[in-house]
Amino acid sequence: MDAKFEDGAERALSLRAQTTEDLPIIAALVQDAVLPVTEILWDRKTRRFVSLINRFRWEDKDNAEAENRPFERVQTLLTISDVTAVCSQGVDRAEKDVILSILNMEWLPGEDGTGDLLLTLAGDGAIRVSAETLSIDLRDVTRPYKAVSGKAPAHPL
Repeated sequence: MDAKFEDGAERALSLRAQTTEDLPIIAALVQDAVLPVTEILWDRKTRRFVSLINRFRWEDKDNAEAENRPFERVQTLLTISDVTAVCSQGVDRAEKDVILSILNMEWLPGEDGTGDLLLTLAGDGAIRVSAETLSIDLRDVTRPYKAVSGKAPAHPL
């Protein structure tokens, strides 16, 4: 049985981005998320790109520091709808043990509301998801767990 977010103020995130103004919130929440290359699926029939990511809980970072407790990650479904094409660079799907890390998410607008969602990955990789419209869902599907590294991600300036 799946865990539930029923205690205290802890709630699973469930967000949708449908405008370019919405996207920075989701992009910030998925920054430094890690995922096995095997957890990426593009279903042409339903026109959905889905990935099970292990995202760092940025929304809890300050509380964890203040309470001197471990940082957390949570498994989250990242779903992009109305997808027409997917391509990648620097991602070898044949290497089943590869772990990817999302650095940034950016919408590159096309004509008439279409566009490409560019997922920039650590190590010079990228995934481009072409879609008829900007439609992204982010939904936590497990309880938070202690971040294996015990550290918050950091990027040198």
